[in-house]
Amino acid sequence: MMALWDSLSALTQDYALLVMLLLPSFCIGAFVLRGYAPWPLVGAILWRFRGSNISFVLLVTVSVGMGLGLSALERGLRQSMAASTDKFDLLVTAPGSKTQMMLATVFLEPTDMALLNGTVFTQIAAHENVAFAAPLAFGDSYGLAPLVGTTANFINHFSNGQIQGRLWQSSKDALIGALAPLEIGQDFIPNHGVGLTSEGGVHGGDPLHVVGRMPPTGTPWDQAILVPIETVWDIHGLANGHAPDRVAQIGGPFDAAYFPGTPVIIIQAKDLWSNYALRSEFTRKGLSMAFFPATVLGNLFRVMAHIRTTVSVMSVLTQAITVASVLLSLLIISRLFQRQMSLLRALGAPKRFAFAVFWLYCIFLLAAGAFFGFIVGMFTATSLSYLVGTQTGTLITAPFSWVEIHYLAGFISIMAMLALLPALTVFQKSIIAGLRL
Repeated sequence: MMALWDSLSALTQDYALLVMLLLPSFCIGAFVLRGYAPWPLVGAILWRFRGSNISFVLLVTVSVGMGLGLSALERGLRQSMAASTDKFDLLVTAPGSKTQMMLATVFLEPTDMALLNGTVFTQIAAHENVAFAAPLAFGDSYGLAPLVGTTANFINHFSNGQIQGRLWQSSKDALIGALAPLEIGQDFIPNHGVGLTSEGGVHGGDPLHVVGRMPPTGTPWDQAILVPIETVWDIHGLANGHAPDRVAQIGGPFDAAYFPGTPVIIIQAKDLWSNYALRSEFTRKGLSMAFFPATVLGNLFRVMAHIRTTVSVMSVLTQAITVASVLLSLLIISRLFQRQMSLLRALGAPKRFAFAVFWLYCIFLLAAGAFFGFIVGMFTATSLSYLVGTQTGTLITAPFSWVEIHYLAGFISIMAMLALLPALTVFQKSIIAGLRL
């Protein structure tokens, strides 16, 4: 059976699971409504008590919407963070915390990092399996936009060669990310430090000139300002990586004797398999540490999975409480409709017809709440994605998937079964007792 299921395409499995989740509700509906057409009477009840009905639908809407929205947001956040590592195949840093180094490089989180010297960089850049090695330099900013020094080959790799304007040609040129607070042609003087603690007026000299803009990447690098790494070294009064006779040069090759150091070296290997060999070769005890950012992020997700499990348990408990609340509300509604149902039976309606009327009435309320909850969930996921993305600088998209659709289908079937209970309680009292209410 499992072999047959695995042989189906992913889309076919999704459709099949949807049918299986909805099948109980259809079977219950076919059994309860068999031989009757209570639609007009149910419609009249819905309209007659529209105020109470709307309140109940809102309760279900909020419950379903928040559950679906948070589920979509959590998945979108994981996918967006994973996509942020796409352009960072292999990193080499000084020994330390891989998670901290990954966050500093991929997500531009400010942190203190030890430097790798020119000898290490030269060995990496000259390796036969390395297509290019790009050093990075951090520490300055403009407003809230971090200033990052790097090389042209990394810019072309990161932007896929799609730069609006042009690449830098001197140490006074700068590129801006898609969301950086500058425009092409604008001049600026960077501050020393990053964020609210940065200091203006520390770096003298001529201002930098924006000559190009990077395409949107959906990562924190969209808010960065990118300059030649020589620029960062120059404004801090350091050697610029080149011998005195080549002091105006931009980019590699660098001279190890004049290389001030870099916290991170980004490696692009010539072949996929070379990444693993390079990781082993440049992981040297006490000297350097090579790692895959995607692997570190995956390990971080696995650690967070324990938290997700706890949150999932809490979410299940919350949903159970919600279901119990909905069931209690249906029981209260059944008490309110006790007299109407007893009157319907007194007029000669079969007991099963009255049962079908009340069950269908409950299902209409639940289905309406689930439908509007789906809409509220999409709005919640979109709004929270924007807010979280604004804080993290990451483009987070949280579109609904089959997970949310299956959740909704399962919710409808469970509530279709639970709606049988309040429908049964309507007939616990005799007709006369019901008419006296």
